[in-house]
Amino acid sequence: MQDPFDILVNGIVYSVFPEEDNVYIIFKAGAEFGKIEKDTENVWLKLDPETEMPMFDNNPEVDQIGQAIGNYIPEEDDEEEEEFE
Repeated sequence: MQDPFDILVNGIVYSVFPEEDNVYIIFKAGAEFGKIEKDTENVWLKLDPETEMPMFDNNPEVDQIGQAIGNYIPEEDDEEEEEFE
């Protein structure tokens, strides 16, 4: 499983905690924003906090967060870098 990471969207820091396949728990500026799930390449859905069912409302913020997750490249661990030197 992928480690948690931070992304920057429109000047706001979001902390991303990967869960199961294509599902992420998102924290916005330190407060829980909710879970999002990848639907298609460019469409992401926020999950209902009680039922965890996808909410099919067009939410540009969720799509921007999803796009940033898709563009995220994990940083190399220092230990791995030392092995190759």
